[in-house]
Amino acid sequence: MENWLQWIPGLLLGVALSAGSGFRIFIPLLVSNLAAKFGLVSLSENFAWMASNQATMILVVATLAEIGGYYITFIDNILDSIALPASVVAGTLLTTQFLKIDDPVLQWGLGLLAGGGVAGTIQSGTTLLRLGSTKFTAGFGNPFFSTIENLLSAFISLISIWIPLLMGVLAVLFVVWILKKLFSSKKRKLSH
Repeated sequence: MENWLQWIPGLLLGVALSAGSGFRIFIPLLVSNLAAKFGLVSLSENFAWMASNQATMILVVATLAEIGGYYITFIDNILDSIALPASVVAGTLLTTQFLKIDDPVLQWGLGLLAGGGVAGTIQSGTTLLRLGSTKFTAGFGNPFFSTIENLLSAFISLISIWIPLLMGVLAVLFVVWILKKLFSSKKRKLSH
């Protein structure tokens, strides 16, 4: 039981960053990379590469391309179509890198279930929001939502580094709220 309790801070930090990855895939990865570089967080031994200079350069370019792409109406819908699986991968990576567990199956499995699940759920909600925006505003409202999503991802990621336990709990509660909304919406549609 003692080892399990030692995983909780890393798990909650990963889940909190994964929530940010549900809005933008690369912002939380870049924030975790920089936080590890500057010693604000510690990574599992097999994830030292996440704090490398090469990873920083790749993540800066990917972050800028992703942010820019979401301001182009046609491109933002293409990005949304690949964002769900990519956010699950990013959420898994974000959580797994902080889990100092010797068993790789448990480490990656927990990363996938917790981090990938949180990121994928939040990304599903943002995709539905963007589809609604495209439908009702002919795409003109999408840049507004893109800006909100960029800010939310950056805010969640930065705050998660400083108060990971609180942000991890809030991320889980947010996912539960999203799932309740999605299922109650489907239930209403089925009853009509």
